[in-house]
Amino acid sequence: MLFHNRKTQLLLVNSLTFGLEVCLAAGITYVPPLLLEVGVEEKFMTMVLGIGPVLGLVFVPLIGSASDHWHSSYGRRRPFIWMLCLGVLLSLFVIPHASSLASLFALNTRPLEIAFLILGIGLLDFCGQVCFTPLEALLSDLFQEPDNCRQAFSMYAFMISLGGCIGYLLPAIDWGGSFLAPYLGGQETCLFSLLAVIFLGCVLATLFVTEEAAAQVDVLDGPALKDAPPKPSPPACCSCQLSRSSCLLQARHMMQALRNLCTLVPRLHSLYCRIPKVIRRLFVAELCSWMALMTFMLFYTDFVGEGLYHGVPRAKPGTDARRHYDEGVRMGSLGLFLQCVTSIFFSTIMDRMVKQFGTRAVYLASVVFFPVAAFVMCLSHSVIVVTISAALTGFTFSALQILPYTLASLYHHEKQVFLHKYKSKEEEDAARLNKKSAFSKGLLSSQKLPYQNGHAGSLFSPSSSPSSPPAASSALCVSSSCDVSLMMMVGEPDSVAPGRGICLDLAILDSAFLLSQVVPSLFMGSIVQFTQSVTAYMVSAAGFGLVAIYFATKVVFDKSDMAK
Repeated sequence: MLFHNRKTQLLLVNSLTFGLEVCLAAGITYVPPLLLEVGVEEKFMTMVLGIGPVLGLVFVPLIGSASDHWHSSYGRRRPFIWMLCLGVLLSLFVIPHASSLASLFALNTRPLEIAFLILGIGLLDFCGQVCFTPLEALLSDLFQEPDNCRQAFSMYAFMISLGGCIGYLLPAIDWGGSFLAPYLGGQETCLFSLLAVIFLGCVLATLFVTEEAAAQVDVLDGPALKDAPPKPSPPACCSCQLSRSSCLLQARHMMQALRNLCTLVPRLHSLYCRIPKVIRRLFVAELCSWMALMTFMLFYTDFVGEGLYHGVPRAKPGTDARRHYDEGVRMGSLGLFLQCVTSIFFSTIMDRMVKQFGTRAVYLASVVFFPVAAFVMCLSHSVIVVTISAALTGFTFSALQILPYTLASLYHHEKQVFLHKYKSKEEEDAARLNKKSAFSKGLLSSQKLPYQNGHAGSLFSPSSSPSSPPAASSALCVSSSCDVSLMMMVGEPDSVAPGRGICLDLAILDSAFLLSQVVPSLFMGSIVQFTQSVTAYMVSAAGFGLVAIYFATKVVFDKSDMAK
């Protein structure tokens, strides 16, 4: 009973949020120096940081769509969460042991060490960031009412900020001289071993999360089928024939799914293009806002070290130039830590602010505030003023972690209002396909695709006869969750389009976050080399913030915006 309490469930789910953010914050803080030490140039180092987000852009919508239609005894979300967590744990082993792994395969270890480092960094970034999508969908499944959902995502943002605080502090500790060093090794090995222990404990907490039974309804196993009278068992003499036909049908389904892998790119294009207008507007506003914030966060420590402290990152250790740069990096880490502290504060009062001022006012205020803070950092040469401005951007960070996801949950909670056009189009397509299927196969039962939080309905109405055609019943019986997931990911030409699930739309919003890291990672290094000034980081962040203000005014916040 303790684990079934709603507050306990919220804490268990968000414990993994905390663990993921600790690993990402500590890893991303510690990884750039590791790459520079092994000889990777700064321009290529920023590109390495973009590998994970690029892979996420490809797989996040596919994972979101598959999760919406997955069916297993562990629910729809947790199998994907655990699979991605396994990748995070693997990366936490590869990164600190890259040199040892390289020595096992080659005498000249430097190129292979760089390859292992890039592999570990890409795996950590990809699995860690993509894992947030099914985690957010699990929160939305458990807390569907708008007020409950906003409180749940406030706790989600709180745990992200708390994880960021811990993650930024852990690399600053001298673990090589601590009492753990004799047992875990030097600085790198000790740090990443500690991260692995923390993360593993957070993953184990999700074993006690109880997904609602209604959230596990699959497109091929709907509630009408569950409530239908039980079918009589087949005679024993027919069991062998049924087994052979089931195996043949299973093989045919797998071959069809493998053939459909060729349509992966068109399927991905379809997922991104067939987006409801309200989600599309929110996506564009999210993209510009996150691009501004991530340009600031990714390069803030370098901006402080070179711009304010006039240090040189490639100077020899022990020189004044290198010492100044290291001091600047530490001060920059302090600024990011204070940003997380500010975000924690605003996460605790975000629900009250929304009730007092409304979602529109709070969201627009957070978006407007960021370019103002970025321009202050561009113009000021005072370390204190810049650090305070950096800390105050935690307001924007907190709002972007809460409000867009609560808006997406609102859209799905009131689909008749916000997603009615998309629903009508799908229902028309489903009706046409249903008529064709009924004509060709003789299925006279009615078909319905309810749109309750992405839970697809049954292929038969509750009043349908328990005696179904043999072909249809065997197809339903032998289709496993793996077949269904693969068909949902790559598309099934002759199947009816399922209802739009919330995990897919949350995946689209998370794609905005991932894409916001790709653009700075690919281009900011070249821009800084061209301008010969790290102030270009903050100028670019402020520019993205100004663009975000315009698109934030186009976001749909309530029913009155739909009337416009």
